[in-house]
Amino acid sequence: MKRTQRRPATAFLTLFLCLGASAATTPALAATTQDDDRVVRAVESVAHPLRSTEPSGPSDDLRPLDRMVGDARVVGMGEATHGSHEFFALKQRVFRHLVRDRGFRTYALEAPWSTGLRLNDYVLRGKGDPERVLREDFQDAYLSWNTREYLSLVQWMRSWNVAHPGDPVRFMGNDIAYAGPELYDRVLDYVRTAHPALLPELTGLYRDLRPTTAAGPYMRGYLERPLAERQDKAARARRALDLLREQRPGPGRAAGEAYRWAVQNALTLRQTAEQYAFDFGKQEGVAAAMRFRDEVMADNTAWWQRNTGDKVLLSAHNGHVGYASADPVNYPKSQGAFLHDLLGAGYVAVGLSFDQGSFNATGPDDLPLGKNVKKFTVGPAAPGSNEHTLDRVRERDYFLDLRTAPAPARDWLGRARPTYSIGTAHPLPSHPVALGRSYDALVHLHRVRASDRLPGEDG
Repeated sequence: MKRTQRRPATAFLTLFLCLGASAATTPALAATTQDDDRVVRAVESVAHPLRSTEPSGPSDDLRPLDRMVGDARVVGMGEATHGSHEFFALKQRVFRHLVRDRGFRTYALEAPWSTGLRLNDYVLRGKGDPERVLREDFQDAYLSWNTREYLSLVQWMRSWNVAHPGDPVRFMGNDIAYAGPELYDRVLDYVRTAHPALLPELTGLYRDLRPTTAAGPYMRGYLERPLAERQDKAARARRALDLLREQRPGPGRAAGEAYRWAVQNALTLRQTAEQYAFDFGKQEGVAAAMRFRDEVMADNTAWWQRNTGDKVLLSAHNGHVGYASADPVNYPKSQGAFLHDLLGAGYVAVGLSFDQGSFNATGPDDLPLGKNVKKFTVGPAAPGSNEHTLDRVRERDYFLDLRTAPAPARDWLGRARPTYSIGTAHPLPSHPVALGRSYDALVHLHRVRASDRLPGEDG
């Protein structure tokens, strides 16, 4: 039985980070050889070669990317798989460059808000063990981030802060499928100090929401609860947030900042509870949940940028950072579209594509457990796909501004074609993508390999 035919809870977990599957040949969408040649030549005329995806070394080859980024406050950088080394490594390389040369100071990931705060404690203050955080929190829907590539990123961020104590970088998670017990502690610790009369009521409201198991079992168990119970939990999380919002911050800048962060933390606790309160037994409930998730990820990112003043590199799947949903039935509106609504030209979307290679994922009928992760290999991309044409460009790896592409390429980019779009599970049904309508810029890689996984608590 196909995984999408399983009970609603499992179907939701499948959708949560699985945005598609590998591209397939679609003869009706394939360009003629002559038209394809014209597109390839047009792309070659504006393609900027990418020397390496690895983080170390000079970044002179990334300077054309600066013009594409412009004055953006948030740059969304996608990935065509959730499990390939080159995508993760390249994002670290780009982030290092943007930190050094463009004033960016936050790396945001499609990961729980509470996990982001735990990793940020390490990045800013050296508190905790990042490998333990990755092992404990990157389970189930977030299994793909428990890698040496992400450990390397947070370790580099910590080294930057040690060397630049007055000019720190930060790590954030903008997602909501899990809210760890530390986040409840942050809210209640603030209330205990600033509004102690509220503490008994908020403690009671949060009692059945606070995780008492590991992250993966907590997420799976939450989805198995009856809808009425999940909706009651959401109502209690809303009540807790309302109570906190009714309070006034103490005098002074520090008190005001502590209040704003406490409210935002309580808001993400409400977001997590509300994410589970949709009726996943109905198609409209699934679509509403997916739309809600992308909207609040955008809201959280914009709040962080506004309250820290940092320029942000946002890492997520191509389907989340782009503007146009390739699967509007299940994903009515993407995070990128919401960020464009909020920030306008202050948001830039960069898609990542590849022609062939390997990635880590679970099978379509597997639970998202470490022991079920396999290495898959695909490609070369089939004729008629976006990647087949992109890989004919003379540069092995390159990037380009889709907004200024010459006419033959611009017209080609505006039409939807089969495209690699691989989430945490593979294979799943794919959907055609129009690159020019989805992203402002694109990085194309010839070959990728599977990411370097770290040991996890779930095997």
